[in-house]
Amino acid sequence: MLKIAHPADVSGLIGQELELSSWVTVDQTMIDEFADATGDHQWIHVDPARAESELPGGKTIAHGYLVLSLLPRLALEISTLENLSKSLNYGSDRVRFTNMVPVGSRVRLRKTFKSVEHLKNGGYKIIADCVMEIEGEDRPALRAEVISLAFP
Repeated sequence: MLKIAHPADVSGLIGQELELSSWVTVDQTMIDEFADATGDHQWIHVDPARAESELPGGKTIAHGYLVLSLLPRLALEISTLENLSKSLNYGSDRVRFTNMVPVGSRVRLRKTFKSVEHLKNGGYKIIADCVMEIEGEDRPALRAEVISLAFP
């Protein structure tokens, strides 16, 4: 994991692909728990028997937002900002779900810093391009620009 001493130091990393995260298996339990947490029990996610007969590949698929929700967990494996008083998730831009994640698939995060901006309040706005890959697939599960605010 890359430890970054100060948010301003991100400027030296712009455009460089960082180390990849580990693989995470998206299993049915994870999908079911996400469905319970969000109330999204659409059969394509939670009904393996119906998925077997009606979905291409015959498996349930993960919710797009479940895959998106793995970003913070996997991003912490890749890099961390140290010496902060606080950091905030400021949101995401250009989130696209570009491929289905069938149950049993493994995903990992690919992250590249896109920009860092010093703010008037002393904080830093950091934007990272994030791509969630699916093992064995050419097309990723999602792409997003993730925006963070970091305060030394």
